[in-house]
This record gives sequence, C-alpha cells and structure tokens, in this order.
Amino acid sequence: MNPPLQAQQLQDLLGLTLAPVGIAFQPGRPPGVSRIDAAAPSGCSYWKLAAEGQVFYTEASDHYNCPIGSYTHSIDLPPAQAQELQGMVETMVGLEYIRMEEVPSIPRLEGPFGVAIYAPLTQMPCPPDVVLVRGNARQMMLVTEACRAAGIAPEGGMLGRPTCAMIPEAMRSGRGATSLGCIGNRVYTGLGDEELYVAVPGSALGSVIERLGAIVRANRELESFHRGRMA
Repeated sequence: MNPPLQAQQLQDLLGLTLAPVGIAFQPGRPPGVSRIDAAAPSGCSYWKLAAEGQVFYTEASDHYNCPIGSYTHSIDLPPAQAQELQGMVETMVGLEYIRMEEVPSIPRLEGPFGVAIYAPLTQMPCPPDVVLVRGNARQMMLVTEACRAAGIAPEGGMLGRPTCAMIPEAMRSGRGATSLGCIGNRVYTGLGDEELYVAVPGSALGSVIERLGAIVRANRELESFHRGRMA
C-alpha cells in the first residue's frame, strides 16, 4: 500500500478539489502524531481539517461535543452529554426527521473507542481503516462504479443521516458506502449542495483504484458515443 501514490491517483483520475481523507482507529496514541489542539463542534469537522492538510488524532473526549457522532463511534458519553443525545434523538423524532425504531439500526463502530487518526491520504501515518472521498455526483458515480467493479459495491442504497454512520458501515461490511450527507454534516464541513461522499474500506482501496482508471476511460468513451448518438 502506498497512500501518497493512491491519493494522487484518486485526485488525478477524479479531478477532486479536496484531498481524500484517511481515518484509522487504534487502541492508543500513535507515535509521531499530535492530538488535535481543541475539540471540534462535530466529529465530521475533523474530516474537513484533515482534507485541508492537518494530521492529528482524537481521543474520546474530543467527540463529546457531538452526541450523534459519539453514538456512531461507540463512545461512552458522560451523563450530561448522554442526556443531550437523548434530547437530540427525541427532538428529531418529534420533527419526524427519524423514527425511534430506526435508531438501533444506525451503524456503529465495533469494540471500544481508543483514538481516531485523521490525515489527508497523502500524509496518512498508518494504514487507513476507511478512506473518505468527497466530490460532486459525477465524481462519486465513478468511485461507486469502481467499487462495483472491484466487488465491493454498497450492500444497500445511499445512506443519509447521520453521515458519520458510513464509517462504521464501510468497516463492518468491507464494502463502499455512499452517503448523501446530512444537514449537520453540510453545516460543519461546508459540503456543497451538489456534493456527496463515498467511504472506501482501506483494505480495498488498491483494488478500487485499479478499476477506477478503466472506469474513467470507459466513461469518456461512452460519453462520446452517447453524444454522437444524440447529435
């Protein structure tokens, strides 16, 4: 695995504006990596910081500001934050945003949370468990087609709220996970109206990139073919 090369290939083939982000989960502090300076307002805020070039790790307490993200990352919350999570869930149910019976089916990380390492894929200090690719619908179409060609097509449809659930889903299934994003993620990360995500299991990234080159070339040829037919 060569994360810098893989990141460059992804960016070149897709024309990405933001760098792909690697995320890894480990039991304890990784050598040579500094902890985030200050806790962010949401777990997905760390994705944005990594895409902008920062390399860091977080501990459980760095996620307490994000009760929903803490839930998907299997982080045990102190009483005050646990109460806030319950209140948020009840509010979302009251707004008919989710149904209470949906909550147990939201994907969560398996095992206890130690630390999470975030970095642009070019600077990932260890093998990533998940690689997040962010882009427009055309770019994510190509990644999804490459996942299918690599045999790791998503098991179900697109994921919505909460966006951070795609991380444990990709890790659990060993398959790509596509998310349209949620309103919280769009606020905290600046995700554009035309943008969405694909999460690729780190172990499958090489296979996906191998297929991506062929997928991109095929789409170029097919676009010319279809435009010719339309004319």
